[in-house]
Amino acid sequence: MSTTAAVIGCGDVSAVHFEAVAKLDGATLVAVCDSDPGRLASAVAAYGVPGFADHLALIEAVRPDVVHICTPHDQHASVAADCLERGVNVIVEKPLAHTLAEGRRLVEAASAARAKIAVCFQNRYNATSQAMHSLLSTGELGAVVGASATVMWQRSAEYYQSRPWRGTWAGGGGGLMMNQAIHTVDLLQWLVGDVVTVSGNASTRFLAGTIEVEDTAEFVAEHANGARSAFYATLANAFNAPVTLDVVTEKAVLSLRDDLTVTYADGRVDVTPERKSDSGGRSYWGVSHELLINDFYGRLDEAETFWIGPAEAEKSLRIIKDIYRQSYPAPAHRMS
Repeated sequence: MSTTAAVIGCGDVSAVHFEAVAKLDGATLVAVCDSDPGRLASAVAAYGVPGFADHLALIEAVRPDVVHICTPHDQHASVAADCLERGVNVIVEKPLAHTLAEGRRLVEAASAARAKIAVCFQNRYNATSQAMHSLLSTGELGAVVGASATVMWQRSAEYYQSRPWRGTWAGGGGGLMMNQAIHTVDLLQWLVGDVVTVSGNASTRFLAGTIEVEDTAEFVAEHANGARSAFYATLANAFNAPVTLDVVTEKAVLSLRDDLTVTYADGRVDVTPERKSDSGGRSYWGVSHELLINDFYGRLDEAETFWIGPAEAEKSLRIIKDIYRQSYPAPAHRMS
């Protein structure tokens, strides 16, 4: 039986969602939605399906089985909650929401809903992330001592000017940490363990004349298992360098630099290569959107909630908002 799908928000990242639905056996795209008339017309022409300017009108007219939400951040929670309340399954792009209050609203909506919801932290499906999680979960490497991570990327003023919501508290809920580095924050807490305290700072070092949010941030986190992690990210780098993530255990050091290198205390070295992707999406989106989407569709008939749902996605949102609380006074702080 075919599963019907719709995409709400036809901007940049929607490309990988359209690709995944097209490749998925048994899935059929039946509608698209965007409030921008030009983007909506382009999507209707490209995919040959009805277009809607309003997501509620789409749901009422088409009743898709799954909606993919690729809107600006400030619309994630409200659109997702509307869909869940009407029994429609949801895949929503990160972050969970642009504020903690909206994130909590979506956690509660998901808990009460009959429908399923996934949040796109697709990098958990990377071959390297899966290998790291498997090794750390078995306990064979001993206790985790600590970890570190960096995101050294580049974004131009034109990047923000092309989508003005990105550079604002009201539209994006933040900057670098919400729009780029959140994936690495998610991996860090997923691999090392729940974060119990965080001390950090966010600032604007490079794009102060263009955005009102941060382009640089750092923090030190204490994890529930006693490990400590250090994190640094910036958009002021000269190019998009590979994300780094190192985890030190009693018996090995796990180092992620595109591929994963595990150096054991006895001198052995194992390398897990990352998969390659033929997606038309941007390279820094990673290679695993399709895997997450396929997994979600494959679990629609299961009673259990999807493993990367709002409650799980709320963890990284809380870490980031705690850093904002430490870094910004009101009124910007109230938007976090």
